[in-house]
Amino acid sequence: MRPPPVRAAGVVRRALKLVAVALAGFAVLAVVAVAYLRTQVTVRGPVLHAIAGLGGAQPSDAALGRLRLAPGFSAAIHAQGLGPARVLRFTASGDLLVSVTRHGKVLLLERDADGDGRADGVRTLLQGLDRPHGIDLADGWLYVAETGAVRRVRFDAAARAVSGAPDTVAALPAGGMHFTRTLRVGPDGALYVSAGSSCNVCIETDARATLLRVDPDTGEVRRYAEGLRNTVGFDWQPGTGALYGVDNGRDLLGDDYPPDELNHLVDGGFYGWPFWHADNRPDPEYGDHPAAAGRRPMAPAYAFGAHVAALSINFFAPDRAPPGFENAALVGQHGSWNRSELAGYRVSSLHWAADGRITERDFMVGFARDGQVSGRPVDVLPGPDGAVYVSDDYAGAVYRVAWDPDNAAPGPVFEPPRAPAAAAVPASAAMPAADRLSAAQRTDPRLAQGAALFDRHACASCHAPGAASVPLARLGARYSAAQLAALLQSPPASMPAPPLDAAERTALVAYLRAAFP
Repeated sequence: MRPPPVRAAGVVRRALKLVAVALAGFAVLAVVAVAYLRTQVTVRGPVLHAIAGLGGAQPSDAALGRLRLAPGFSAAIHAQGLGPARVLRFTASGDLLVSVTRHGKVLLLERDADGDGRADGVRTLLQGLDRPHGIDLADGWLYVAETGAVRRVRFDAAARAVSGAPDTVAALPAGGMHFTRTLRVGPDGALYVSAGSSCNVCIETDARATLLRVDPDTGEVRRYAEGLRNTVGFDWQPGTGALYGVDNGRDLLGDDYPPDELNHLVDGGFYGWPFWHADNRPDPEYGDHPAAAGRRPMAPAYAFGAHVAALSINFFAPDRAPPGFENAALVGQHGSWNRSELAGYRVSSLHWAADGRITERDFMVGFARDGQVSGRPVDVLPGPDGAVYVSDDYAGAVYRVAWDPDNAAPGPVFEPPRAPAAAAVPASAAMPAADRLSAAQRTDPRLAQGAALFDRHACASCHAPGAASVPLARLGARYSAAQLAALLQSPPASMPAPPLDAAERTALVAYLRAAFP
């Protein structure tokens, strides 16, 4: 039996009243939250986007035309009206998958078959998910990292369709801050999943502030790397196989500290949070915490600006890279909300020199002008067609940045800070490396080989006690052999990479730990 019209109208009015009260309560909470933030930290930028994901104006070709691109590139809108688009991944058919985290969806953008530069269509592959973020494809599966689980579903790239219901592969820690989980299939076939910290700075009680390794067959989860506050983006470098991740530094320590980091991630590595930041400087709250005792943090490979919110890193495939980008990666800098002057809101490129030094260049700049924000880049992915695709969760769009060989002059290079040159090498640095070993140690062939390598590569000119750069005091106590080997293979930006084979690297590591215990 249907209720009488008057009674039904009353039910509707009461329901609408409850909705209005709820919306009003949300508005009050939002105002209170913003007011509280303003008393605690400088707030400038799209705060409501940072809190609730509310986007900005629709993108336009005119707005894109105001961006400054690396010489030789041009940008256009590939798709728009997507909602807050985040992670990108190409299918075997050339279509582009997009996670729309706050809408609980995974979309498929049909490849541009008609050549107009825009996606030919948009399909919803999955919906009703719990804040899906990381996505990847392997062995006929579409893997999705929700905030509390890794799930997978069968995917047919040719049919552009999924089949069946998603299965749960493994549970993930959920709740608190940093709810996104980025997922990539590694070279070893395992799933690598980042789980950001549950707080700004604290002692975690579960597997947060980590990069996790998940066995896709058994669901076994283990910690691969720790001390990573929020490493949203990571990728493997072609050729070397080295894994690099971009990490977001903590808040409430001022406009310019700590920097966001690029870390070389190794199995078992510890990267400092919450006890150390930047080049292993102690945190003012947690630097002397008992839980820090005995930990050995690995220093960043490169430092970005503070609060730029680097969210992605993707390497070019050398055989498909534009000239000058064969040894480069692209980084999406989402942009600050808690800094007196806006920072980030750009895409940069990182370039690895033959000596291992890293330099940074502008690639796509100008999403923030005169304090006004028009976009927030998230993922920046080189595509199989040679173009670069950029997701923007503020404008709800994906851009296509194409290489134009007719307009290809080199762009500006931004050098990382370097130590001042020394006027002369101190006497303590000039002493033979073997003299730092005891008589018994000098009889060890491996240590003797390491000492010879230390001299051959002039390591003392920068790293011996009394030299102009960083001394190696207590090196053996601060780093394990595996961590030192990883540093030698992919050193920080200001340090050249010595050309060593595996045996030489092992010998030099043994010498360093013995000579600088």
